[in-house]
Amino acid sequence: MGIRQGRVFSYDEALALFPAVRELTAASVRELAALGGDSAGDEAAEAGDAELEGPRRQVVERWTREIEALGCEVKGLWLVDWDAGDGYFCWRHPEPALAHYHGYEEGFAGRVPIA
Repeated sequence: MGIRQGRVFSYDEALALFPAVRELTAASVRELAALGGDSAGDEAAEAGDAELEGPRRQVVERWTREIEALGCEVKGLWLVDWDAGDGYFCWRHPEPALAHYHGYEEGFAGRVPIA
C-alpha cells in the first residue's frame, strides 16, 4: 500500500465535520433535483456521475470540490469518506448519521456499523 496523502480524522473530528458535509450534500441534491431529470441523481449514482452533463455535472463537480476542501474524500455521487488512518469512516446521502466504517481495501461493500 502506498503512502496516503490526506488528512487523518479521529471519529470525533469526523463527527464534528459531519453536519457541514451533510448540509453541503443536501443542498447539492436539492439543486440537482431542481434542474430536473432523474430523482436527485439516484440513477446517476447507480451508473456513476459520468452520466451527468452540463449544469447537472457542474453541481456535482462543485460539491466534490467543497467536500474535498474540508479534507474528506469523495468516493462516488453523494458518498463521502473520512480517512481514519487505518480505513475510512463512510457516509452516503441520505443516511442520518456518520455510522459506518470500512478498511482501505474493503470499500463501500465492506462497510460495518461503528459500534
